Amino acid sequence: MEISRLEGIIEAILFTMGNSVELSKIAAAIGHDEETTRRLIHNMMDKYDTDDRGIRIIELEDSFQMCTKPQMYEYLIKVARQPRRYVLTDVQLETLSIIAYRQPVTKLEIEKIRGVKSDHAVNKLVEYDLVCEVGRLDAPGKPILFGTTEEFLRRFSIHSLDELPGINPEQIESFKHEAEEEAQLRLDV
Repeated sequence: MEISRLEGIIEAILFTMGNSVELSKIAAAIGHDEETTRRLIHNMMDKYDTDDRGIRIIELEDSFQMCTKPQMYEYLIKVARQPRRYVLTDVQLETLSIIAYRQPVTKLEIEKIRGVKSDHAVNKLVEYDLVCEVGRLDAPGKPILFGTTEEFLRRFSIHSLDELPGINPEQIESFKHEAEEEAQLRLDV
């Protein structure tokens, strides 16, 4: 099959499905291996980026999704009702970052790190579809394990969790030193 025909099939799949589609499923649909399919899709992504088009293809882990370019938002809201925007509080951002870096993680582990209850923050993150249940811990009570969702990747414009910024080792040492000083101050009181 010629390349333009394969790209047309991929475009139809991504447009019709709406949500992300796994690379393996796209490859099976067009009858090619995953590496060839990935190259075809990346070629399409480059074309959409260079053309003055209103859509783009994004990569989320080993899946792809067709979506609107962010700069088209102002025109879309003139036609469609403006979607509700969620604003994450500092508590929710803190909780989300713990989940993103430590996943899969239980509420108890989150609360140990934060030092306070985190039920409300976790529930809001689940409501916003940034976090979901990814399983149960094999321990008494079978606590829920939480992890980030594909929507998390989409909202923060990252392709995979590997793109999360690393933590500076010097900063970790600074945090440890501050925590030790705070603990010592409490003991002195």
